[in-house]
Formats: sequence, C-alpha cells, structure tokens
Amino acid sequence: IPFEGGRVDNKASLVDDVNRVKRSWDNVVDNIRLKVVETPEEMEAAKSLRYTVFVGEQGIPPEEETDIHDATAVHAIALLDGSVVGAGRMLTLPSDETQIGRMAVAPSLRRRGIGGLILRFLEEQAHKAGVTRVVLHAQSYVRPFYEQHGYVTEGEPFFEVDIEHMRMGKTLGREGR
Repeated sequence: IPFEGGRVDNKASLVDDVNRVKRSWDNVVDNIRLKVVETPEEMEAAKSLRYTVFVGEQGIPPEEETDIHDATAVHAIALLDGSVVGAGRMLTLPSDETQIGRMAVAPSLRRRGIGGLILRFLEEQAHKAGVTRVVLHAQSYVRPFYEQHGYVTEGEPFFEVDIEHMRMGKTLGREGR
C-alpha cells in the first residue's frame, strides 16, 4: 500500500495513522480561541480570509465585500495556532436591528464546528450589549446551518450580490443563545 512516498507493509499501522489524523481534525474546535478583533493586524487577517471566501471562491466583486459597516461593526475571529481561520461581524443597522454577517471559515477547516463557535460568540457579544434579537442574511445553501442554531426564516428568498439569500432571525435567550 503506497503511503507518503513509501510502502506500508503493516495495514494496521496505516489504519492507526489515518485514525490519528482523523482524531486531530475532529478535535480542531478544542484548540480554537475566539476573540473580538482589537488590532489592525487582526482586522487585516479577518478581511483576508473574507476575501478568500467571498471574492475568491464565490466571485463577489471586491468592492462589494467590504462596506461602510466594517468601520463600526464588532468583528470576531477564530484563531487556531495564532492564525485566523474564521471570522464574522455584528452591526447595528439604521433600523436599529442587530445583524450578524460576513461569516467565513477557512476552506480546509469547514464542517468542524468553527462557524457555530463564531456565531455563538457573536450572539453572546450581542447579548452583553443588551440585544435581545438578531437577524442575518443567509446564503440559501447554508440555511440549514443557521436553522440548527435556532434561526427562523423570515420572508421570501432574495438576491444579494447575485447570490440567493434568506433573511433569518433569532430571539436570544438569557445567556445570549
């Protein structure tokens, strides 16, 4: 059996190696540190990740990825070994609604719970600020993710930057969740 340029004569050894790698991937969320962006370097790293996801992968025009809300939003990042691997933001809209958005996770680390950690962290930040309800514009394909976190669809699908979205909302509980 070829393995990393060589041969593995012991099949059990290969299975052990695969299982060890899988466990390390499964435990990635245990090593994530969440925090509010505090420095220009952290903001730049968050924007770089957003650019990779939204502009690079999804084809959103660069001028639409950043907006005037970036200056006043609360930005959160997920750090793994000192590197930004996830980001999101929370802002107050002119309508006085609090909106979570720009949720992004590094492509190689998706579906490991990092997005959920960022979402809960932002909800907790909203709760600390006295917010009782948050809204978001979810890309339709990730609607189930937000539903798993207690969000409910409000209204009909709409298009934002040529991608179908759903408005979703959630009333926060006593602990911000």
